[in-house]
Amino acid sequence: MWLIDRIAEARITEARERGEFDDLPGEGRPLDLEEDALVPEELRAAYRMLKNAGYLPPALALRREIADVHALLAAAQTDEARARCGKRLNYLLARLGTQRGSESSPLLEAGYLEKLRARLGPDAGPA
Repeated sequence: MWLIDRIAEARITEARERGEFDDLPGEGRPLDLEEDALVPEELRAAYRMLKNAGYLPPALALRREIADVHALLAAAQTDEARARCGKRLNYLLARLGTQRGSESSPLLEAGYLEKLRARLGPDAGPA
C-alpha cells in the first residue's frame, strides 16, 4: 500500500470515529466507481487527486481547447475573427493528429510542422 493511501485511510478512520460522516447526503447509497474502472487500481488515488485539483491530461486539455475554438469560430462575427479562429483550429487539429501518432500523418515528416506554423502565423500556436 502506498504511503498516501495509508495516510488517507488513517484520516478517514479518524473522521469516521469522530462522526464526521454521519448524516451526509447520499449516506447508505452505493458509490459510482465506474468512472475509474479503466484506471489501474494503484493509480486511482492519484488520478482522483489530479481531477479534483482541476488538472487535465494534455490530450484532454487539447480536445477542450479545440471545442472552445470551434465554438468561437461558430460565434465569430467578422471575417477576420473567423480567419483567426480557423487558423487556430487547424493548428490544434494538426497537433491532435501528431499526438495520436498516426503513421500516415504528413505532420510526422521532418519540417512539416514548422512549415505549417510559419504559414499560419504566430497566432496559430506555440513555436
